Amino acid sequence: MARSIRLRRWQKAALDAFAARQTPDFLAVATPGAGKTTFALTAARQSLAQMPGRRLVVVAPTQHLKTQWADAAERLDLHLDTGWTAQDETLPGDVHGVVTTYQQVATSAAALGAIARNGIVVLDEVHHAGDDRAWGDSVRAAFGDAAVRLCLSGTPFRSDTNAIPFVRYDGDHMAEADVEYGYGAALRDGGVVRPVHFPRVDGEMEWIDNDGLLASASFTDQLDAVASAQRLRTALSVEGEWLPDVLVRAHGQLMDVRRTHPEAAGLVIAMDQEHARGIARILRLRLNVDPVVAVSEDPEASRKIAAFGDSRDPWIVAVRMVSEGVDIPRLRVGVLATTTTTELFFRQAVGRLARWIRGLGPQPAYMFIPDDPRLRAHAFAIAEQRRHSLRRRDDDERQEDPNALDEYPRPQRDEEQLSLFAAVSSRAVGSEAMHGPDVDGLYAVEEPDDDESLVLELMPAPHLDAPVPGEGSVATDLSPRQRRRLLRDANAAAVSEIARITGGSHAQVNSELNRLVGVQRIGEATLEQLERRREQAHRWLSRIAGSRTSGSNVGA
Repeated sequence: MARSIRLRRWQKAALDAFAARQTPDFLAVATPGAGKTTFALTAARQSLAQMPGRRLVVVAPTQHLKTQWADAAERLDLHLDTGWTAQDETLPGDVHGVVTTYQQVATSAAALGAIARNGIVVLDEVHHAGDDRAWGDSVRAAFGDAAVRLCLSGTPFRSDTNAIPFVRYDGDHMAEADVEYGYGAALRDGGVVRPVHFPRVDGEMEWIDNDGLLASASFTDQLDAVASAQRLRTALSVEGEWLPDVLVRAHGQLMDVRRTHPEAAGLVIAMDQEHARGIARILRLRLNVDPVVAVSEDPEASRKIAAFGDSRDPWIVAVRMVSEGVDIPRLRVGVLATTTTTELFFRQAVGRLARWIRGLGPQPAYMFIPDDPRLRAHAFAIAEQRRHSLRRRDDDERQEDPNALDEYPRPQRDEEQLSLFAAVSSRAVGSEAMHGPDVDGLYAVEEPDDDESLVLELMPAPHLDAPVPGEGSVATDLSPRQRRRLLRDANAAAVSEIARITGGSHAQVNSELNRLVGVQRIGEATLEQLERRREQAHRWLSRIAGSRTSGSNVGA
């Protein structure tokens, strides 16, 4: 059981500020890799200890991050249910709460509201609640009655005008954070994030434009928005030579990093599923490397990402799946091979490489990028802290603003049908390294282990109505969350088998097994009840097998 935790200085200051807050809402903005998850879960544990019987709800952007949050929570003796659905209604007595997604909040606001009432809510990457007005309304409806709402973001700025729920704005419509900890500050503190270098690669690209005319340009040529987008897409085509050349350079950089960090890995962020598989083919043919491919269309994507994080495989190719929040500290080299050019996405991508590994010593990271003017500007500005603005801009202002966050404009659907655009050729030429700000001499500075002021004695873990089973229970080498999933799967399989043999419905079998262990529905069953339920199902199956010779079906 975790009794104390060593914090970073910014985390300690943030916890002090959180404890002193005067309202239910608190916004912490910290650069990716700084440790927002640890800060938030520590704050939640301390708050739950002071609020007996309350529940914790964590909202994450993606399904994969639900698992990551649950794993981190268990290290602080907080047990979160990742499999909860609105049909389950109540939670088991041996969990402290639930971890869900913004998408699930949009469809289950009322049910989540009942769990979160007078409890604690953590909204991870809260800017997602401003992605869609309906999402924002759902978040507000679900968590309006929570006692504490802790909002987190590494990139709080946006280019739209949708207000983010539970975020405070000043007179100029700028978001006001209660705690801000930027990349530059983290670098200066040392031992928090890695300095990221940006090797920028120019090229010579040729393509057929929308009118069927041959066009050519390098990244140093000034083009309009449409031609710039076509130039970038041509460079990133798996049929040209620009992208294979950059992949070879990035792999060489990774091999150099592996001399001192043998587990180091690389990440390629692709445009779409087909593009990702094309990049994987290049890595296999050019470098004899078989990369992990993680795309959202693959139901095994989250499992592949988790397995990659624990492996020594050199490369993973992903489409957005590893762009935000995913924690794989061994990532040291990246290739930005996507046409998504927003500053928000760029910072999220760079954040995957910035996570510091304590005790490793010097650990600079490298993000290879096309020398596209917009990406170049984002790289130069990587240390700036930008705040979420609700200031409205008209279309002309946004096109003229060099810091506008939109992607290059894409043709409308009808125009796409008429477009004759096609990449013809691309070749990488030259490169220039761009360093993160103020990095000289800061690579290996870490906070001393003997600084007792950074050690926090935790309050006792929140009491559970039903204890988590220990010795003698099923699969004790697994975490409680993993055991819960295993037992739910085993129960579902047994129910299906009983229904198949007896001819009864799944609902009838479930109802009888629930009655035997004293629950209304399986979603509220504790681990101990799930184990007893599985045993009852096995007894039922044994009785059926024993009665086969008599030709009768035996009930529970």
